[in-house]
Amino acid sequence: MTLLALKEDRPTPRAVYNWRVYVSAAIASFASCMIGYDSAFIGTTLSLPSFTNEFNFASYSASELALVQANIVSVYQAGAFFGSLFAYVTSYYLGRRKSLFAFTLLFIVGAGLMLGANGQRGLGLIIGGRVLAGIGVGGASNMVPIYISELAPPAVRGRLVGIYELGWQIGGLVGFWINYGVNTTLSPSHSQWLIPFAVQLIPAGLLLIGSLWIKESPRWLFAKGRREEGMANLCWMRKLEPSDIYIVEEVSYIDEDLARYHQEVGAGFWNPFTALKQREVQWRFFLGSMLFLCQNGSGINAINYYSPTVFKGLGITGTNSSFLTTGVFGCVKTVFTFVWLLISRYLIDQFGRRNLLMYGGAGGSVCMWILGAYIKIANPAENPNTSGKLSSGGIAAIFFFYLWTACYTPSWNGTPWVINSEMFDQNTRSLGQASAAASNWFWNFIISRFTPQMFLAMSYGVYMFFASLMILSVAFVYFLIPETKSIPLETMDRLFQVRPVRRANSAVMEELRLQDEAFRRGAGEKGTVGVDKVGVSLVEDPHHLNKDDV
Repeated sequence: MTLLALKEDRPTPRAVYNWRVYVSAAIASFASCMIGYDSAFIGTTLSLPSFTNEFNFASYSASELALVQANIVSVYQAGAFFGSLFAYVTSYYLGRRKSLFAFTLLFIVGAGLMLGANGQRGLGLIIGGRVLAGIGVGGASNMVPIYISELAPPAVRGRLVGIYELGWQIGGLVGFWINYGVNTTLSPSHSQWLIPFAVQLIPAGLLLIGSLWIKESPRWLFAKGRREEGMANLCWMRKLEPSDIYIVEEVSYIDEDLARYHQEVGAGFWNPFTALKQREVQWRFFLGSMLFLCQNGSGINAINYYSPTVFKGLGITGTNSSFLTTGVFGCVKTVFTFVWLLISRYLIDQFGRRNLLMYGGAGGSVCMWILGAYIKIANPAENPNTSGKLSSGGIAAIFFFYLWTACYTPSWNGTPWVINSEMFDQNTRSLGQASAAASNWFWNFIISRFTPQMFLAMSYGVYMFFASLMILSVAFVYFLIPETKSIPLETMDRLFQVRPVRRANSAVMEELRLQDEAFRRGAGEKGTVGVDKVGVSLVEDPHHLNKDDV
């Protein structure tokens, strides 16, 4: 079996894997390009001489400047937090496609406001524009994974959702390099710093135009009782006739899921919230949020948003050198994202979620301790090398910084999203996705808002702080997060009941093996498939995001 071989859940016509489903996923993933770009470009833009001169940053004290920079960066995350929650509302009433269009339009309005800023008007338009842009990307970060998972055939669902993660990193890569480009090719001027702000309109514009072409999720249309539209969109996406057995079977699965959802939860906007009264559901929402606390506690977003400050602390002097080093950081992240995507089936399904998180956290923590110790001993920011070159200690520090990136990217970068997509039951999965996206942006806001003040007050202690959080994340995963690999989504409730957590996966897998043996014996004796009588859970690939609730 080749690396990219398809693992189908049932006989599937080749027509199903057509260009329409891939292009639809790629268009939707322009949202992740604009998210990744916006997260990456702002840190180096705030250090562009043309930007700092236009807004007279030299007149601020160190603490005042740190506050201004923190506000510019963090209002984006604050907007994204509320946007990700509001997406649950728009998704229910407007659908996936119209919601994505609305959030993209809001992002474009915000980006347009930023382009109206100048030294005379002050920073108000930039801050206001970043709030609106944040609301837009927050809603998109919730909407796109759901949309892709609902339109994708099961065998390529993971691959298509991977396009979303890849788009995030490609956007980030452009964002990390854009200011190096304008700083080396353009003279300091109003236009120089305006270009990075204008570039964010490119993926947003492509997404806005593309959202007029892509089809609404068939699953959402069926849930709303619009069966004719749903059938038409499903047949268009699969390039099959309504009478094809594959379409008939897929529609029956959709109807079965919806019937079970209405029976257990009920129709209506508020019904899924009733499940939050259950302690076990509250516990999983807590674990999902804590995973994103640990992710942000690694220091990733402190580096994303304030990379010039980070590299200055390591002894990198000069605007171009700082921007170049930041660009290389973006390249390392993108390369390891490709690695994660290409061998994700092995890393996630064989090595396991828990092992990825624990080894990545432990390795990243060691790198952070070394960086903190180097800055404590050498203090390169206060004692720069007079030759203008990095010392051997500085070169080693940069190596460990990139090694930290290599530890983080294939572990904590995407795995928390995978676990959050699996750990919620059918009745709370849609609400859980909104909670996961909101948690990500909430902790993102906390880190981005206070990082400048932390660097001023703690210096090398910032690295030791993040190193400590990464060690705590290893303990958190070991004691509280069960291994979800190979566990059917229908069996997640049982998985989270087993203690100790580290043995939950093997215990549940043994139970499933015994159930399967009982089912086969019963089927052999009676000549019937008595699924209900022997209590068998039908196993499906846990990588696949189930069609869940509205």
